[in-house]
Amino acid sequence: MAGNYTIDNEKFGAFLIQLRKENGMTQKELAERLYVSDKAVSKWERGLSLPDIALLQPLAEIYDISVTEILSGQRIQADETMTVRDVEPLLAAALTLTAEEQAAQREHRRTWGRRFLLALAAFALEVFFLWRTMAVPLFADEAVMLWLPPLFSVAFGAYFVFFVKEKLPAFYDQHRINFYSDGALRLNVPGVCFNNRNWPHILSAIRTWGCVTTAAWALVFAALWRAVTALAAPVMAVNFITIFLGLLAILGGFFIPICVVGKKYE
Repeated sequence: MAGNYTIDNEKFGAFLIQLRKENGMTQKELAERLYVSDKAVSKWERGLSLPDIALLQPLAEIYDISVTEILSGQRIQADETMTVRDVEPLLAAALTLTAEEQAAQREHRRTWGRRFLLALAAFALEVFFLWRTMAVPLFADEAVMLWLPPLFSVAFGAYFVFFVKEKLPAFYDQHRINFYSDGALRLNVPGVCFNNRNWPHILSAIRTWGCVTTAAWALVFAALWRAVTALAAPVMAVNFITIFLGLLAILGGFFIPICVVGKKYE
């Protein structure tokens, strides 16, 4: 007999809790088997969100039930027949969920985009202030190379804010891969394997680094310039030391957070 099958988030979450407890698993254990974070599992079980459509089959296999039962939030008796009319709302709801998650990812990217643009505005104001006060020779011929670190910082920050994918392909979760490759970019961090458990945290760390360094670089540059020129060294030496220290600070602030959060959430 056909029933009324629709996705009820609360019912879905309660059913997942029931299945997990029946199988004697913790949220963390389930998360590890699905290559997601335990926070994601918690959200499913509280009815705040639903799993990505690609996770439905693995989730059903773990609990030894059908995808339809997962979506309907209840066991379907062997003598109960489901019609196309019953199944279609479940599939439509699952696809809608995927669209909602994609919309949430786009909004997340837009939020970081606004933060980065504010950082760029701060950078521009600082450059204007330093230029007007002549605190440092920003545009002098001998200072041209000193723009290398801030341009590097802005370019990397913009790339990770606006272009890097919010979610890694599934094969990153299925294998231990210690590099991220996307077009010309190849990110390799020894000792850190990238997957969808640590990728959101890595992205947040990189984007925070990009915003902070972009917003603060002009002032850092001015401080480095004054500190190095106080040594009364030749101009070329001042430029070299300033560039070296600037790149060292930028790269250190880039890789150290990746290592920390990458290992923590791996």
